[in-house]
Amino acid sequence: MGAIQNIKVSVDAVVFGYTPDEGLSVLLIKRKSTPFKNSWALPGGLVKDNENLEEAVQRELKEETNVSINYLEQLYTFGDVARDPRNRVVSVAYYGLVKPDAFEINASTDASDVAWYNVKEIPDIAFDHHKILNTAINRLKGKITYEPIGFELLDKKFPFSDLEKLYTTLLGREIDRRNFRKKIVRLNVLDELDEKVSKGSGRPANLFQFNQKRYFQLKKEGIVFEI
Repeated sequence: MGAIQNIKVSVDAVVFGYTPDEGLSVLLIKRKSTPFKNSWALPGGLVKDNENLEEAVQRELKEETNVSINYLEQLYTFGDVARDPRNRVVSVAYYGLVKPDAFEINASTDASDVAWYNVKEIPDIAFDHHKILNTAINRLKGKITYEPIGFELLDKKFPFSDLEKLYTTLLGREIDRRNFRKKIVRLNVLDELDEKVSKGSGRPANLFQFNQKRYFQLKKEGIVFEI
């Protein structure tokens, strides 16, 4: 006997933002309608019959937050039977990393508000979105152990301490700074510039920038980068 299905497919976007001063944050929208009216949630919605998953998540993100990201990585499929009180909905979640100041966020369509929330100060969020968010955080922590990250998140020119702070923030723990620097230097993804910057009362620090050709070559190869 064939299976009887009445299943809808949705997409959800976990968009992480990072700045050296604010740390790691996530983009949330406030729902305009029931269920969970006026609750915060991840941007997302149902997939239309005539669009693929990638098109759907880009559309929902743009409509609800005014954020456009060229690439979101597929995270996981969430299909608990009771995850949506209205009907059976299977959600395919995506995640990505951006610099928050690169976007002017605006709420629209199903969202009445949109805001960045530090990942350490997340409010109660709708559906099973805490589960989706925690899965994305764990994936991000795992990913940075095998792929150098930072090109999209740091200024074009930055002191090495900003890269150290990025990894400390994403991992949620302290790192061995000396070994970290050695491993980054060995990867040859940074170019040291003949420029310095002063921060605080310490002596001026050299500025670096990513070697784009080498950086994207390593990302493509999937180099193991253990911290």
